[in-house]
Amino acid sequence: MKKAFVLDTNVLIHDPEAILNFADNDVVLPITVIEELDKLKKGNGEIPYSARQSLRLIDSFRERGNLSAGVVMQSGGSLRVAIEEGMHFSRPSNDNKIISAAVSYSKKHEGPLPVILVSKDTSVRIKADALGLVTQDYLKDKTTVFQRYGHIIEGEAVSDEMKSVRYLKSGDKIFRVYGENNMELIRRQRSLMNISPKNIEQECAIDALLSPQISVIGLTGRAGTGKTLLAIAAGLHFCTKMAHKGSHEYAKRYEQVMVARPIVPLGNDLGFLPGDVKEKLHPWMQPIYDNLDFIVGTPNEHGDGKETDYRSADFLIESGIVHIEPLTYIRGRSLPRRFLIIDEAQNLRPLDVKTIITRCGEGTKVVFTGDLEQIDSPFLDAASNGLAHLINKFIQEENFCYLNLRHSARSALAERAAELL
Repeated sequence: MKKAFVLDTNVLIHDPEAILNFADNDVVLPITVIEELDKLKKGNGEIPYSARQSLRLIDSFRERGNLSAGVVMQSGGSLRVAIEEGMHFSRPSNDNKIISAAVSYSKKHEGPLPVILVSKDTSVRIKADALGLVTQDYLKDKTTVFQRYGHIIEGEAVSDEMKSVRYLKSGDKIFRVYGENNMELIRRQRSLMNISPKNIEQECAIDALLSPQISVIGLTGRAGTGKTLLAIAAGLHFCTKMAHKGSHEYAKRYEQVMVARPIVPLGNDLGFLPGDVKEKLHPWMQPIYDNLDFIVGTPNEHGDGKETDYRSADFLIESGIVHIEPLTYIRGRSLPRRFLIIDEAQNLRPLDVKTIITRCGEGTKVVFTGDLEQIDSPFLDAASNGLAHLINKFIQEENFCYLNLRHSARSALAERAAELL
């Protein structure tokens, strides 16, 4: 049965090509959505970029006909921009205007054409449902693949349904498995920057971080499992340690460790905070500094016995070994020979992940870390965020590894608190 889908603005920000993904059904855009896109289109960052892309796509259909009457799309459905005729709320916010437009459109086409309001905003869906509208989330990039994979295989047959790197424990041995059941025995209890693994999951993560055959890694797990710490330690290992025994395999394979975290919501202008870029980023990047300090430490005294407040982390950054990069400005860059770490990747949209990976030049390794149960973005959830999307799309790639770390390595107290609270 043919349906009409009324889209909220956040759907088009999440996916600028969303209007093309509803098969032969009708797509309705309240005029408020166009106005909101117009307000969001100026500036740098992912949100303005998505707004501009959406408006360009909508305008391409305007050139084919009258949008208020409806323009036929290649899928067989139509695209229509609707004017709200009456408000159904005492407070005329943009969300309420969109809901009112959906209600009005539903009444006009009552009977043969079911109307569904599509929004990534939970409050919009709740309010619309209270008015009797059928509502749903934007479903195109929803996935639960991450729930089935990422664990260490033990005492079970290796499945042929995936080609990416996974790990098999057999007795006291651990094997790296990839492609059509290709297996390699890995070295156990390897340390990184004097950090030793505390469990088998961390052993496998260290192997994946050091393996030259793996270009993209997804590390998930709750706080304290060592995702970011191990990733930064691996990057420093490559950029500061020289190869032994005449081998140049690990000698300066990467020119720099680049670390980035999304400023939620991604795309906020750094001008909202005082100071230069470094000062503005500092509150968001403090966990990165904490990990750097833990890995390299800072001596309490100079050689002359005087105390110092110059941190080793500051030296790594000022010397260019480590670079802190705002994701807001990554579009358009080319990043060859970098060990790229994207922390808190569960707060990225699928479009953001695509932007990041397509910036990677020759010889770059990218590590995405995040907790799929702790999402700060108001329009994402465990099934629709960029990290889950990455796992879904790369699970058949032999140069990809996904590991879900379940055991806390921070402290017994932290692990117990995570279970009880």
